[in-house]
Amino acid sequence: MSSNLESSNEQKLQKSLTPTLLWGLGVGYVISGMYFGWNLGLEKGGTLGMAIATFFVIILYITFSLSYAELACAIPQAGGAFDYANRALGKKWGFLAGMAQNIEFLFAPPAIAVGIGAYFNAVFPQLSILGVAIGAYFVFTFLNILGTKLASAFELIITIFAVLGLITFWYFTFPKFETKNLFTNNLPNGWSGAFAALPFAIWFFLGIEGLANVAEESNNPQKDITWGFGSAMATLVVLCVLTFITAVGINGWESIVYKVDGSVTDSPLPMAMSKIMSDTSGVYQLIVGIGTCGLIASFHGLVLAAGRATFEFGRAGNAPKFMGNVHPKYKTPANALILNMVFGIVALLSNSTADIIILSAFGALTMYIFSMVSLLVLRKNEPNLKRPFLVPFYPFSPIIALVIASLALIAMIIYNFNLSLVFFGILVGSFIFANMLKLDWE
Repeated sequence: MSSNLESSNEQKLQKSLTPTLLWGLGVGYVISGMYFGWNLGLEKGGTLGMAIATFFVIILYITFSLSYAELACAIPQAGGAFDYANRALGKKWGFLAGMAQNIEFLFAPPAIAVGIGAYFNAVFPQLSILGVAIGAYFVFTFLNILGTKLASAFELIITIFAVLGLITFWYFTFPKFETKNLFTNNLPNGWSGAFAALPFAIWFFLGIEGLANVAEESNNPQKDITWGFGSAMATLVVLCVLTFITAVGINGWESIVYKVDGSVTDSPLPMAMSKIMSDTSGVYQLIVGIGTCGLIASFHGLVLAAGRATFEFGRAGNAPKFMGNVHPKYKTPANALILNMVFGIVALLSNSTADIIILSAFGALTMYIFSMVSLLVLRKNEPNLKRPFLVPFYPFSPIIALVIASLALIAMIIYNFNLSLVFFGILVGSFIFANMLKLDWE
């Protein structure tokens, strides 16, 4: 008995996160979405189509994040959606929710790593985009292994720099802003373009749910996680709207999507800046440099969150046991972090940022659906569960999030059918494989 208890204690994560660090993580997970990726939605929907998609995505994330905060406070464990669905819907559904979350967190970092490489390449053309991306994986995986407090403190500092970078970008672009640029060819593919733009609008906010995965490591989960979700979401909505308007308003949406050779760019803000100043100017170099901080903040934060999700999957017995072990000295999920790095580097070699973003969005939307259903079921089946935070306007908030996420998932399947087969193939294939291993799902 004592041996089992000792083993359990060894696999506990260290509590070290304060409310300020949680805000830094919440914004940091997501802020790369302001710097790149979202512009690919303009190719699908134009300014108006992308704006419509973003409007509904903002509603989705406001209602979802408030609902998810209730779950995170009531069940503050590292597995996030996996733990919530496990408790509400049973172990088999919990496995699927956890796999969807793993797919989101496994595919989001390599997409961001490509963005980091693209921003470095914009200043130092001699550097390989792929080489920088792989290097980022090694550096930030190692940093996360060294300790959560160190990693989260770094995240806070780099996030503050990233926010200042966006403010600097607005400062120089607002004087050059022209309203007419928002209306030029603003719906090139008709209303269907708004649906096709959805995964890239989701990219604006994808990852904020990672806060739930560090609930176990916060000093006061019931209070701090609520504050973290609320303050981070409010910050991100402001950043999203102002960045969208200023970047497009300089010279129209096409100027931040297409390069001179007609290829699609992974660095839209430098493209926007190049329309109003030389790319050799000090200000341009400064903004691109600070912009890299935004990408690093999200990459580093999602590596941290992904490590916790994979760790919990292993700790619960849904994956090889070694994935659920913590480092004996640093008390971090080192094995899970290294395994995620290997998968991420393999994804990088596919050389398709848009496809990686879409696969990550598939995982996110599926996980959101599972989470909202879990919230509704837990409210019904466990009315006495201690809930330090209650989502406002229940049941409307989780139902709105559930409906928008479901419709968005259907639209993504229609417009990205082949990638949907890949996503559901991974999901179902992993379920069948796990079932063959005869896991304890009863």
